Amino acid sequence: MADTDAHPITVAIERRIDPTRTAEATSWMQAGTDLATAFPGFLGSGWVRAGEDSDLWYMLYRFRDITTLEGWETSSQRQWWLDSGRPFAREERVERRTGIEGWFDASFGSVLHPTDATTSPVQQPVPAAPPRWKQAVTIWVGFFPTNLLASWLLGFIPGFAEIPLVVRVLATTLMLTPVMTYAVLPWVTRLLRPWLQRPPRTRKASS
Repeated sequence: MADTDAHPITVAIERRIDPTRTAEATSWMQAGTDLATAFPGFLGSGWVRAGEDSDLWYMLYRFRDITTLEGWETSSQRQWWLDSGRPFAREERVERRTGIEGWFDASFGSVLHPTDATTSPVQQPVPAAPPRWKQAVTIWVGFFPTNLLASWLLGFIPGFAEIPLVVRVLATTLMLTPVMTYAVLPWVTRLLRPWLQRPPRTRKASS
């Protein structure tokens, strides 16, 4: 538990939504995201639908550690929010991942595929998170051009170079963190997914 406490926790939740109440569900999902942002340790969240005609919706949120995560998950605000969505939202699956692996876990984007209209969903195998060095390369591939572009654009702001270094770095990181979290890193991860999920080569035993 001590090791888990020391790392950010990413939670992915899969829900089935009543297709006749999409408008309510959209507002409800956004309300849950807005509520979570007010809690200590909140690092980001988002939600997507599996498809325009699908009743599968996915929500992902991240907290600094297990303590702050449980503060949100056991809160009266979250309980109220969950109760308000029970008429049209049914939780199907919840997964937790520690550290940066949560961003690379293919299961967060996976779906449950029914074999036909009358059978129960069959859960597809969940690939393991890629090695740490691949995760590091992926983050660098996204961060380097993003930081380079931002630095170039900020250079056009009169007087920006004369601002104290600490203030410049603070402003840059505040601007780039949400860009990396919600746009660049998910895009790069999708782009490199075949490489990230490629199993390691096994060495042939010498004769």
